[in-house]
Amino acid sequence: MDVGRAKAKIESLRKEITDHNYRYYVLDDPIIPDAEYDRLMRELQSLEEHYPQFVQPDSPTQRVGAEPLAAFGQVIHAVPMLSLDNAFADAELLDFDQRVRNRLEIEAEVEYAAEPKLDGLAVSIRYEKGRLTTGATRGDGVRGEDITHNIRTIASIPLRLRGKNLPEVLDVRGEVFMPKTGFAELNRRISAEGGKPFVNPRNAAAGSLRQLDPSITAQRPLDIFFYGVGYAEGWQLPDTHADVLARLRDFGLRVCSEARVVRGVSGCVEYYAELGRRRGELAYEIDGVVYKVNRLDWQEQLGFVSRAPRWAIAHKFPAEEEITVVRDVNWQVGRTGAVTPVARLEPVFVGGVTVSNATLHNFDELRRKDVRVGDTVIVRRAGDVIPEVVSVVMERRPADSNVVALPEHCPVCGSDVVREEGEAVARCVGGLVCPAQRKEALKHFASRKAMDIDGLGSKLIEQLVDDGLVSNAADIYRLDAEQISSLERMGDKSARNLVAALEKSKSVSLQRFIYSLGIRDVGEATAKGLANFFGDLQRIQDASIDDLQEVPDVGPIVAGHIHSFFSQPHNVDVVQKLFAQGVKPIPPEKLTSDLQPLLGTTIVITGTLESMSRQDAKAMLEKAGAKVTSSVSKKTTMVLVGKDPGSKAEKAQKLGIRIVTETELPSEISG
Repeated sequence: MDVGRAKAKIESLRKEITDHNYRYYVLDDPIIPDAEYDRLMRELQSLEEHYPQFVQPDSPTQRVGAEPLAAFGQVIHAVPMLSLDNAFADAELLDFDQRVRNRLEIEAEVEYAAEPKLDGLAVSIRYEKGRLTTGATRGDGVRGEDITHNIRTIASIPLRLRGKNLPEVLDVRGEVFMPKTGFAELNRRISAEGGKPFVNPRNAAAGSLRQLDPSITAQRPLDIFFYGVGYAEGWQLPDTHADVLARLRDFGLRVCSEARVVRGVSGCVEYYAELGRRRGELAYEIDGVVYKVNRLDWQEQLGFVSRAPRWAIAHKFPAEEEITVVRDVNWQVGRTGAVTPVARLEPVFVGGVTVSNATLHNFDELRRKDVRVGDTVIVRRAGDVIPEVVSVVMERRPADSNVVALPEHCPVCGSDVVREEGEAVARCVGGLVCPAQRKEALKHFASRKAMDIDGLGSKLIEQLVDDGLVSNAADIYRLDAEQISSLERMGDKSARNLVAALEKSKSVSLQRFIYSLGIRDVGEATAKGLANFFGDLQRIQDASIDDLQEVPDVGPIVAGHIHSFFSQPHNVDVVQKLFAQGVKPIPPEKLTSDLQPLLGTTIVITGTLESMSRQDAKAMLEKAGAKVTSSVSKKTTMVLVGKDPGSKAEKAQKLGIRIVTETELPSEISG
């Protein structure tokens, strides 16, 4: 790139990033996901490194954030609140570690304090003689917005520190966030009142802290984790960052329980991988991990660059939000007849995979978000969650776009599509005549969490239905090896294995059998509740709606669905045919060690498994009655180890806990 083009590109990027900063920080209305913002910033940083003559003091790369809101007073931070450099790959983490060791002139592994990178709003809170005096946002790093009146409404922030010999002045840094459950409830409340829901918990936290009326903030489910000290008077800081966190906890300040001390890059990577696996289980959103050199004297020796410390870095998870274009909107028919809109997308890499389809949930959601063909949209994928369209970038909408209409007829069988009053979901009325519902119902019936018929996968079920061999669940058990082996890609051995799997599946717990029937709104938890309460399928069939509501967590709507299911003669007929084929649901009190040989055990999985995924191993163990946990303790019965098991296996050995490999697992389960 020649000098003239480089200068023009730098100026263009600066303006674009500044505009996005204004929308994000001032208007609380971002129009691009974080991943795209990061790309823009990294592109600008790269150009300014190659053309340093064009670096200006007001460039977004030379400061932390945006100007504080004019509606709030300003606070000058005693020590600037800097942001962190990002690592998006292990190689960048290796480079960071090498720079740290080079500057410290050491070859040994560095001890790092590792902690989740929360997706919230950074704040600075000042205590004088133990009393809270000021709360401020990061702002531009030097000056922040005075949000003291809102900070005081957050229950997890103490108005007075605990203990004696408190610092004369303590300026602590933390991240205000909104827990996932609180965010969901807040959005439900806002939607019920006709308001516009927040896009994500981070925006909800930022918007809540920027309320001029503190009574509004007080109604929002905000929380905080403190992660460090900016400034202190009358207090000698401990020698390490981990000890600083421990002392903050002693003062009554909330710190993240996931914080750990690790050694070297290998320890950082292991922590990153473990936290990434458990990300969806956490009560709050995180977008990566932060590593800090643990020794404070080394932090001081390493110092800072203009906008970030040299002793810390953020290791980001793969972006959960990306931007792409809607190519079409199609309608899928589920096993309950629900007709669901699906956005067909220009393929985009998000959440670690390439995504080309995203759910729009239901017709009301499609209308609320006003998604149209040709729209540029923000797509989100978190963990194993189905990708969804978060919002439309209205500024990029084509002029000739049209509103997407609900189809009048089922796209699969041509039956009418109806939408009951008060329901968001539209449904095909084809019932059992609709091939889509039949196939999906059978896939659910045979699935791992239901009847767990090994070898009866989606493609084989589609073949069986298409060839007219199966029309309901009971028909599956009438299949013989000759019929199965005649199907495409099914040999004699595969056919015999499937027949054996069908026979094995006939002995099933009552709760799994109830779940397998695909009763509307009856998930695993509800099926378990029904099994435990009634203990017998016939009693469930005979129960009134009032009787069903006696089951914990079963309300009138779910009770109505259950009662309606067993009121339909064709459903009862299929159940009776299943019994006639030898299927025997086992009540909870009659579950034996033959069916659940690992009942009462607690098992931890560690390392990389070669023959199956961790999720498959967990499902297999839970089916056998085991409780699967993530950490080793004295209560752990057994540890399943794969390749490179790490510290959990070492801890198990020290505690004398039995260790098994994945090759030994089948014999453990078979007893």
